[in-house]
Amino acid sequence: MEEVPVPIVSRGKVLIQTTRSLVSLGTERMLVEFGKAGYLEKAHQQPDKVKQVLDKIKTDGLMPTYESVMNKLNQPMALGYCNVGKVIAVGEGVSEFAVGDRVASNGSHAEVVAVAKNLVAKIPDTVTDEEAAFTVIGAIGLQGLRLANPTLGETIVVTGMGLLGLILAQLLLANGCNVIGIDIDQEKLNLAASWGVKVVNPSEGGDTVAFVEEQTNGVGADAVIITASNKSNDIIHEAAQMSRKRGRIILVGVIGLDLRRDDFFKKELTFQVSASYGPGRYDENYEEKGNDYPIGFVRWTEKRNFETILSAIATKKLDMASLITERVKLRDYALIYGDMRKKGSIASIIEYPDETTYKTIVNHSGTTFKGSKAVIGIIGAGNFTSATILPRLVKTPANIKYIASAGGLTASSLAKRFNITNATTDYKKILLDEAVNLVMITTRHNLHAHMTIETLMAGKHVFVEKPLALNNNELDQIISTHQQLSAKGQKQTITVGFNRRFAPLAMEMKKQLGIGNSPINIIATMNAGFIPQEAWVHDLQSGGGRIIGEACHFIDLCTYLAESKVKAVIMNAMGANPKENTDNASILLKYENGTNAVINYFANGSKTYSKERLEVFSQGKILIMDNWRKLKGYGFKSFSSKSTSQDKGHANQFNLLIDTLQKGGQPLIPLDEIINTTLASFAAIQSLKEGKWIGI
Repeated sequence: MEEVPVPIVSRGKVLIQTTRSLVSLGTERMLVEFGKAGYLEKAHQQPDKVKQVLDKIKTDGLMPTYESVMNKLNQPMALGYCNVGKVIAVGEGVSEFAVGDRVASNGSHAEVVAVAKNLVAKIPDTVTDEEAAFTVIGAIGLQGLRLANPTLGETIVVTGMGLLGLILAQLLLANGCNVIGIDIDQEKLNLAASWGVKVVNPSEGGDTVAFVEEQTNGVGADAVIITASNKSNDIIHEAAQMSRKRGRIILVGVIGLDLRRDDFFKKELTFQVSASYGPGRYDENYEEKGNDYPIGFVRWTEKRNFETILSAIATKKLDMASLITERVKLRDYALIYGDMRKKGSIASIIEYPDETTYKTIVNHSGTTFKGSKAVIGIIGAGNFTSATILPRLVKTPANIKYIASAGGLTASSLAKRFNITNATTDYKKILLDEAVNLVMITTRHNLHAHMTIETLMAGKHVFVEKPLALNNNELDQIISTHQQLSAKGQKQTITVGFNRRFAPLAMEMKKQLGIGNSPINIIATMNAGFIPQEAWVHDLQSGGGRIIGEACHFIDLCTYLAESKVKAVIMNAMGANPKENTDNASILLKYENGTNAVINYFANGSKTYSKERLEVFSQGKILIMDNWRKLKGYGFKSFSSKSTSQDKGHANQFNLLIDTLQKGGQPLIPLDEIINTTLASFAAIQSLKEGKWIGI
């Protein structure tokens, strides 16, 4: 149990003070036991991840891979997804809820949660908070039922009579089905039998297939819904054996899936996996952005499933009270999590205090910062911050006073791990603190420009992860703000996380090329790797696409090596009609001094090949850099090669940044170069759309 800052309600969300939450013993036990497992056991459970690790070692080296793996393993996960409470604040764009409403949501076990509006449902007056705590897990069962599509009089088998199976059995009975329940826990079977479910216990000698055939006069089950959690492949085999011809098998739980072709071939069975609460699950447009599916086309969304479960409880079609086996105060949570395999446990309810203190800042150390010239506040506590920024930043003389995240959990976790003084959910607290003189912005890309402007206006230096902005309008506002402040004598600097130019091998390349303004040829290849289209980086509103969001790294690197600015850009992308957010493209850059650079940004390559490669041709000489580990020179009198452990320049950039803060001096990267690189990335997209060179 951790004390974390209270989340800030944002657009499209509601803030809920929790009164009750339900522990989903099956799902949470699996997560807890995985978390407690040793490294070898974790590896044994995830052979696909082991292969990824081995491939990464080949390309990136042992230590970068080790750091990446350990960072993943250290990331905290909030348990729980069956939450009930009262609304204490509503975000912009939320009209369905008001302060004081009792609601059920998929919020975690926490005194206060912020949940997107499409994952929240109002509780009818006749439903208690305890009963409503079953809403979300009930929706999981309901979605499995909807996929099975049972009709009146059909025989449906439920394999696994835990909490989810017991709820599903009640739903099927309410639909007029004949229900058969299978489990090895006789107490749970007895409860199901009291409702009218036919039950069989294989651990006591019951033959499940024979029992189903007997109950169906040899026809077999119309559908089998599997809610069990078991690695065995026997469950799916038996489900096929007990099904009638053209029967349906729906998987809601987690089992072994080594399917036997003959089982399905002979009977022409259908098999489908249920995706949690229903349509909308894992769709960012629905869950995070609040865009509902039209009811005429998608009758049952996850939210409408929530509402259906609450209605079924209100009309007494579902009996949830009989499923509660223990009630525990929040402070006594270990009574549940200390032994999650207690015999007879079905559903555990956590009870929360009536009053709680709303703190948006949690202090983790008593460090003072009086007189320090390098006091930092970090906004954003995601994977890049934890894996790349903080491990290097803490090795500098910087004093990190704050780290902020929207939910508070990751900020608190990183504050403890890296000895940061305060964790907060309100980044504006950082801007108001006079002791802070540098703010690091590592949020999603759509927040970069706005937060950069806010930080400048607060009189602080800015370090912002790339990109600086997502469009010309945002960039113009940043430039205008900086010019206005400069005219008043304020000298806040803007640094963008273009770390590649600070990499030891990039600096060695610059040294070998020598000082001068002669044109060179550059070929840069980024084997960026595939990212699913639903990922936020592809979204033009939140991520801006990978060319603007990531390829800008190499535009800046080419500018650094060329010692010149881009004056024109053209980009071509793979496919007959490439989209604006393409991540398979070639960018051609024309520089003022005649340098010619080609950046190949590809996402369709193999991960076993180097992720980044750079070739420079100049005056009878060639430099080839491979994945920030090796540099080879051809045609040089006194240079042939150099090797290092993989180093992309983050450490150098942070050391130089902190040194500049303490001693003063010029910005690490001239602002006009940052602006030029940003404009070049915008021009690449414009060029793709217009099919021509775009001048900068």
